[in-house]
Amino acid sequence: QVLLVESGGGLVQAGGSLRLSCVASGRTFNEYAVAWFRQAPGLEREFVATISWSGYRTYYADSVKGRFTISRDNAKKLVYLQMNSLKPDDTAVYYCAAKFGQPEVNSTPYTYWGQGTQVTVSS
Repeated sequence: QVLLVESGGGLVQAGGSLRLSCVASGRTFNEYAVAWFRQAPGLEREFVATISWSGYRTYYADSVKGRFTISRDNAKKLVYLQMNSLKPDDTAVYYCAAKFGQPEVNSTPYTYWGQGTQVTVSS
């Protein structure tokens, strides 16, 4: 069982930065791949980034590549999403999700989800 809680969302101007955090409970967190997804009003949930249990493999959506960075600290059971050069199109609720095994870009295999944190980027 893994419980995930996101934080760090807020309101920021276009071009600004935010760092989202996802803290996990559970003894085997370092066996789970973790991903960030986001959902804007009226749109489907979309993949943002994912990281392997070791932190050595990361994957990004094309829309955020070069601007967002996912990282993790297994000792602290934390996963971060550093978001730079934010655009109004990045406005969404951001969700942290975890799955046992390898990272994937589809949301279906992810077993555990946080409650989400709102990110709003003004123009």
